[in-house]
Amino acid sequence: MQQTTHAGGVRRKGPLAYARAAAVAEWGALYGAVRDELVRKKFAAIPLATAATILILVFSIVQHLPGGERFVTHLGVVKAGEPLGVELLRTPLSLYVPALDLPVWGALAQVLLVFGVAEIVLGRRLTLLVGYACTLAGTLFARIGVALGPDHIFGFPKWVAYVRDTGPSAAVVALAVVIAFRVRAWWTGGAVLLSMGIEAVLKPNLAGLEHIVALVFAVLIAVSVEVFGDFWPRVLAGVGAATSVATEARRRTAVAR
Repeated sequence: MQQTTHAGGVRRKGPLAYARAAAVAEWGALYGAVRDELVRKKFAAIPLATAATILILVFSIVQHLPGGERFVTHLGVVKAGEPLGVELLRTPLSLYVPALDLPVWGALAQVLLVFGVAEIVLGRRLTLLVGYACTLAGTLFARIGVALGPDHIFGFPKWVAYVRDTGPSAAVVALAVVIAFRVRAWWTGGAVLLSMGIEAVLKPNLAGLEHIVALVFAVLIAVSVEVFGDFWPRVLAGVGAATSVATEARRRTAVAR
């Protein structure tokens, strides 16, 4: 692209202008939607993200108090070796129990940002669905891997059954991909997928593999919502329109008689 100077010459746009144009094309619509909603409603626009962030902070504080770690463990810590019923009951709250070996501020920032954007762009119900379903998929994957054993390509050694499996990271990366799909931010979505793939290759631990599983389910959910999300509303609208036309036709026929 070119610009005309005051002297009548032609000046080419520099790398900064191209980078700005690319950023606008990638995130412009997303930024506008989020900004308008936050300006209009402030934190009332993201009650789910705010509550999740506060919950992570509370769990982080409580688990470092005397007796607090045991309380948090019984409430929201998931391990592949636990009975399935216990694991399923604890999984919803396990999203908000921060990992002990990671700084809590990272989890707080991730959840407030990504959950907040998701709540505005996707809506609360879809945000909860993606976050829970993808976290649960990773949790069950760990359980299946332990059952398969280390000799299987997707198996894990037995000690993985006792690894604490908590934190919002699987939900965060899954939501990031679904958001990118919704607003057509393809480079961003591709970057998330690529970075998680590199992480799984360079650091093939439980968390990295669970992130891959969460991303697979996130892509499936994003595609399903795109294809079938408005299917029933369209069907119901069509039925309503057809009913209105039929009613009007019957009325005119009755009047004509």
